Order: sequence, then C-alpha cells, then structure tokens
Amino acid sequence: MTAAVPHSHFTALYSSHHSWLHRWLCVKLGNASDADDLAQDTFTRILGRADLAALNEPRAFLTTVAKGILINWYQRQALERAYLEALAALPEPTAISPEQRLLILETLHEIDAMLDALPPKVKQAFLMAQLDGMGYADIAAQLGMSLVTIKRYMKQAFLQCLLAMEDTV
Repeated sequence: MTAAVPHSHFTALYSSHHSWLHRWLCVKLGNASDADDLAQDTFTRILGRADLAALNEPRAFLTTVAKGILINWYQRQALERAYLEALAALPEPTAISPEQRLLILETLHEIDAMLDALPPKVKQAFLMAQLDGMGYADIAAQLGMSLVTIKRYMKQAFLQCLLAMEDTV
C-alpha cells in the first residue's frame, strides 16, 4: 500500500465526518472555538493511521478518539482552574509574571501527564505521600496493602519522575 492510499482514506474520512464531529463537540463543549480545536486534534491524532480504510463505523471510531481528547482537555482545564484559583489567593506582592505563569502551567501539565502514566494504585500511594505527607506505613494501612508493596510503588513512582525529568533536560 502506498502512502497516497492511506492519505486518501484520511482525506475522505475528514471530508465526510469533520462537520459532524465539530457539531458533536460543540454540543459537548458549548462553544465552537474549543470544538474547532478539539476536532482538529482528533483528526491530527489519527493522521497517518493505516487502518482507516477498514473502519466499519467511522463515527464511532471518531467519537472514541474525540472522547479521549475531550477527557484530557477537561483535565487540563481543571488543572488550570485550580492553579489560577490558588494564584488568585496569593497576596498581590507575590503575584507572578505571565511568563512564570506559563512555565508553571506547563510544568503542572508535565507532572499531570507523568502521574497519569502510573498505574492507579501507584499514583494513589505517591500522591498520599507527596501531597498528604503520609508515611509509607500509614499509606499501607489505609490502602490495605503491605509495606513492601508501598515501597515498591514509591520506587516505581520516583523512577517515573526521574524518567520524566530526563525527557525535559
């Protein structure tokens, strides 16, 4: 199969379903601007896939991809809102510049993505230690797990942090 054939399937899928996907996202989001962005993100995500010709239910496929992007978008919006609320609570002299704000938001998104790459129990244990200040024994007791398991989880989480740091350097 040549590169032009998958490209033609993508073009046909885009032409046939972009307007429908955009309308679907408009209903979900309540505004056309964000729907424009997420529709483009959806098609960008599937660009170059070789299996587009075999789609029996293209709208179901596009909906599945778009839902994943929509979930990430909602998580990002919630993270930004929480950050801006915390920032608004700071006294005026400690307000930060727009550049610092952008850098902090980018860092928060990277941390969020790193944490999402962890298995749920590992993430939970790591957040209990880092955000709640709980000791490993307390985490083990609360989660009903052995101390050895919690130590293994924490090692896994810290290794993920190190890998994420190496990727940014």
